[in-house]
Amino acid sequence: MSFLIVIPARYASQRYPGKPLAMLRGASGAEKSLIRRSWEAAQAVPGSPRVVVATDDDRIRAAAEGFGAEVVMTSSEARNGTERCAEAVKRLGGGFDVVVNLQGDAPLTPAWFVSELVEAMRAEPSAEIATPVLRCDGAALNAFLADRKAGRVGGTTAVFGHDRSALYFSKEVIPFTSQAYAAESATPVFHHVGVYAYRPDALAAYPAWPVGPLETLEGLEQLRFLEQGRRVLCVEVEGRGRAFWELNNPEDIPRIERMLAQMGVE
Repeated sequence: MSFLIVIPARYASQRYPGKPLAMLRGASGAEKSLIRRSWEAAQAVPGSPRVVVATDDDRIRAAAEGFGAEVVMTSSEARNGTERCAEAVKRLGGGFDVVVNLQGDAPLTPAWFVSELVEAMRAEPSAEIATPVLRCDGAALNAFLADRKAGRVGGTTAVFGHDRSALYFSKEVIPFTSQAYAAESATPVFHHVGVYAYRPDALAAYPAWPVGPLETLEGLEQLRFLEQGRRVLCVEVEGRGRAFWELNNPEDIPRIERMLAQMGVE
């Protein structure tokens, strides 16, 4: 099964302008941009996928080409990463069985998350989109709750049915639980990891669908699939001892740098 990895990146983020070019210090103290670290995460995925950075900004294009990435320029009208991926695939001419959206703010994404998504799409032909979910331990859940209490937009959570079809995604912590959990204990909350695998037909159709009220309220692009009645497959993945966090706010940089240091990532 051939697959393409697209890393959508835009400069004009409302919450964090210029985020793709934010510098992150690795284990040795060397700094690399967020977009470069995300590209290196994509390069680590087995199967020799083609990897492209999709952007509408010349500053990001120059930075990405500077470290050797293939860049596809897209319009500034793309409303989210999925629309940008759809435009990039159209410009490339298609020809892929699966398109993976590895968002440019998730440099800690393990390679096996992507591999397991592609395998899930192979195993379940009815799924039009698949995305990984990671069960939170008590420490991760407490970090989510602390972000919300402080008014920060932290990670996204997901709930899904017995067949692994997504029921909902939210920037709030769902499902509600009043129980206290030890740092290393399992919780009923699943962290939605910002990676998507799409069937090309579903991806091509996406930009023409109207933006619904849930997507508008939550600011979550995957909700457009649910509002259209499309099946989104949640693939539970294991962290295998790897720390995972997305860069949503400037305050996340020290947290991610600590994780890079702990993993020995240069």
